[in-house]
Amino acid sequence: MEKPLQCLALASLLLLLSLPPPAAAYLQERKNYIVHLRPRDGGGGSVSVEEWHRSFLPLATAGLDSTADDGDDGPRIIYSYTDAFTGFAARLTDEEADAVRATDGCARLYPEVFLPLATTRSPGFLGLHLGNEGFWSRSGFGRGVVIGILDTGILPSHPSFGDDGLQPPPKGWNGTCEFKAVAGAGGCNNKIIGARAFGSAAVNSTAPPVDDAGHGTHTASTAAGNFVENANVRGNADGTASGMAPHAHLAIYKVCTRSRCSIMDIIAGLDAAVRDGVDVLSFSIGAYSGTQFNYDPIAIAAFKAMERGIFVSCAAGNAGPDPGTVGNGAPWMLTVAAGTMDRAIRTNVRLGNGEVFHGESLFQPGNNSAADPLPLVYPGADGFDASRDCSVLRGSEVEGKVVLCESRGLNGRVEAGQTVAAYGGAGMIVMNRAPEGYTTFADAHVLPASHVSHDAGARIISYLNSTRNATASIDFRGTVIGSYPSPTITFFSSRGPSKASPGILKPDITGPGMNILAAWAPSESHTEFSDGGADLSFFVESGTSMSTPHLSGIAALLKSLHPDWSPAAIKSAIMTTSDAVDRTGMPIKDEQYRHATFYAMGAGYANPALAFDPGLVYDLDADDYIPYLCGLGLGDDGVTEIAHRPVACGGVKAITEAELNYPSLVVNLLSQPITVNRTVTNVGKARSVYTAVVDVPKDVSVVVQPPMLRFSELKEKQSFTVTVRWAGEPNVAGAEGNLKWVSDDYIVRSPLVVPGKGE
Repeated sequence: MEKPLQCLALASLLLLLSLPPPAAAYLQERKNYIVHLRPRDGGGGSVSVEEWHRSFLPLATAGLDSTADDGDDGPRIIYSYTDAFTGFAARLTDEEADAVRATDGCARLYPEVFLPLATTRSPGFLGLHLGNEGFWSRSGFGRGVVIGILDTGILPSHPSFGDDGLQPPPKGWNGTCEFKAVAGAGGCNNKIIGARAFGSAAVNSTAPPVDDAGHGTHTASTAAGNFVENANVRGNADGTASGMAPHAHLAIYKVCTRSRCSIMDIIAGLDAAVRDGVDVLSFSIGAYSGTQFNYDPIAIAAFKAMERGIFVSCAAGNAGPDPGTVGNGAPWMLTVAAGTMDRAIRTNVRLGNGEVFHGESLFQPGNNSAADPLPLVYPGADGFDASRDCSVLRGSEVEGKVVLCESRGLNGRVEAGQTVAAYGGAGMIVMNRAPEGYTTFADAHVLPASHVSHDAGARIISYLNSTRNATASIDFRGTVIGSYPSPTITFFSSRGPSKASPGILKPDITGPGMNILAAWAPSESHTEFSDGGADLSFFVESGTSMSTPHLSGIAALLKSLHPDWSPAAIKSAIMTTSDAVDRTGMPIKDEQYRHATFYAMGAGYANPALAFDPGLVYDLDADDYIPYLCGLGLGDDGVTEIAHRPVACGGVKAITEAELNYPSLVVNLLSQPITVNRTVTNVGKARSVYTAVVDVPKDVSVVVQPPMLRFSELKEKQSFTVTVRWAGEPNVAGAEGNLKWVSDDYIVRSPLVVPGKGE
């Protein structure tokens, strides 16, 4: 008998010893679990995947159908994962879960958890243009590439998802469309070639994959929305909207409701996307932060996707600016941070003393209704019976006045304005808290408002303290192009180092994630406007949720132009051609306008106009990650769970994190020098010569051998070593620099990080 089926005997014994009578078992609370299984020996023989999965359920041994409906609880097996994950999702009592854990072949159980959901200007800001020359047209605008979007679904009738100029789905596409039965709601076409919904994500929808939150429509159009003229939000940010890969296909996997995403549904969506045959996966969902990779179902499923040649683009998370908050840190995924652009939707604050401060707001009345000076008050000042963030106010203190409110963080600014308006306030200034620095949001406020920096807020408070008759006015300036400094890193963008693998630089890259205009679906959760936002075709949103699909679309463009490139090669091209300086040539700044570290921005800000022709790439295939995983100390079982196949680390020459052939280098220096190896592949010009150029602080010594690489043909590989040591006393703050391979035509830049003490 097939070996995994032998666990039936053990499961039966455990069931008899530990479970109450069947009738009582139905009265016990059942919880949702992902059951992670070890790979089957010999591929499973004639036993189907579904049969193998059922064999692990104790109730199956009692003669009960494990897929049958158990009343209100529904079927016992919720999903059988077949392509991206080894295992299944099921409803189990505590006793049943214990029995499954003890069954031979079961790696572990994951209780169901819920993860949070983590443009007209960004294509041009990233150097993509509609002319006949350049990367965009050369890549065919992503033609023929399928981008899978795991999110809240999509509004198929939106003009961004029209299929003008698009080819039919590629041969071999295996996806299905659940829109076909929806009358009058749009449906699949040559743009949206697949759409499915999973589990709880199908609740409260017009049809299973329809977006009732807005988020999924926004991310899908950012990645691959078609061209739409005259896109704007209430007249702001006007222009021609498009995604990064406007002629790519979209496959939609609705795995999230308006507020959360079940890990079971996420894995089901990943599993389906791999089976369907997507080329790029875009994942704008919160992550396990710091979890060991073999305990992270998303990292495990993404490994299988990468092994199938699928590029996986994930959000770094919105838990910044604290260090060590980055999620989705596995090196086989691209981890994306969020940065600003040079567009602002400007509202200026003018104080009674003549000082003027720039702010932002989507509320832009045409009559400039708040331009006259009004009394200015601060609920956080002494003598006010109110809260600094304006969550608690008294009408007698704010009526007819401009109210200064402290920011509530990533959310809550619009709600603060609603409170101010409800108590008769005439206007609002939102000031950042100190950690939020200069990051300001263009929110859809319900009254004249301006979101200003912490520095501006401190100066406004100083003015309030200097006079008993403080006044302020708000002047609406509309859309402004050319604001500076740009780009910068947003305060909320999660920072490295990765707790799961601190020797790999994460995040990898930064993309536009601030005040991004993209397609929108009507949503009850957005009531900023009096009409509830129901007529909004486009909307402005911010987060690493927005930066991630930018990079997903860029990856699709590269995949279209270079179909033979591996996910690692595409990642390398994106990272080594990125910008570490802003539009003025100065180092990119963070939310405090300080020099942004690589732990904040990754390699830099994406520059797709250079990524299509990077010169050299650092390549990896699935097998190359095995020595790295063994070097992490995960053990045979841990590496086997990630690799989806048996691995014995004793037979593998393990490597350190620094030795993985990654496009960035993190070298933990003690007293002795450290030497690491790297290999590059020539994808530029056949005959070319590259010279190593190192830019590091003077207290770090870096020697590259050989210092020159000569190539005579395309796809030729050359290896080199990098030796790093302290030139003097170790710097407890660490150090950062760059290793560049420079030829007549290319600069291939890799960040080099020497972590400080405690990082």
